[in-house]
Amino acid sequence: MIDVNSLSVTFSNNGRAIHALDDVSFTVAEGESFGIVGESGSGKSTILKAIAGLVQPDRSAIMVADRTMGLSRSKEERRLMQFVFQDPYGSLHPRQTVDDILREPLIIHGIDDVQEKVAAALAEVGLLPLHRYRFPHQLSGGQRQRVAIARALILKPKILLLDEPTSALDVSIQAEILNLISRLRRSYQLTSILVSHDLGVVAHLCKRMAIMQKGKLVEILPVTDLRRGITKEQYSRDLLSASVGYVRA
Repeated sequence: MIDVNSLSVTFSNNGRAIHALDDVSFTVAEGESFGIVGESGSGKSTILKAIAGLVQPDRSAIMVADRTMGLSRSKEERRLMQFVFQDPYGSLHPRQTVDDILREPLIIHGIDDVQEKVAAALAEVGLLPLHRYRFPHQLSGGQRQRVAIARALILKPKILLLDEPTSALDVSIQAEILNLISRLRRSYQLTSILVSHDLGVVAHLCKRMAIMQKGKLVEILPVTDLRRGITKEQYSRDLLSASVGYVRA
């Protein structure tokens, strides 16, 4: 479903070139949930944004559903994949109600039965009718992320791109959102890519993962190997060891 071949991205900062990604390649099968992990600044989120057409690659052949993707995307290509951002407050328009937020993609894509589809989308993510006409600041962090997920899925995409969807939430809410994403992914038979710095989150939702360091892909391994501590590269072992936490003497 997704084929990323030799993806490189360079940003300019005060005349200085910053190589965010360097020759990254991987594939994601149809219906697979694929994880990308690494420390801050390793290029995880840039990969998602390049796939979604939000940043311009230096070079790459990104293919999605057997189509070569450019930076300019058609409505059909935009509808094919949807993005859930890290910050559920920053990704929602503060002056739009939940109803406005969910109606907008349906109107843009000329989809009928807007009222019914908005109501169904709210119910599917566990929100009540009373939430429909509230503004984002009137919702909790978990409720805002449910709205963001509902907005991403209301167009019935085939691919869901998730950029640390629980990192901005309280620990008590994270498990609820992860379980919701897992249930909806199965229900919609979605192909998904999940970016996270948390190996536990990726292991909960994914079967395979890519490990990134300083814009380079270190290795790809099954989550079963991760759980058994089987890795090829020293950096992967260090990352796994750091995720275990501190042990008191």
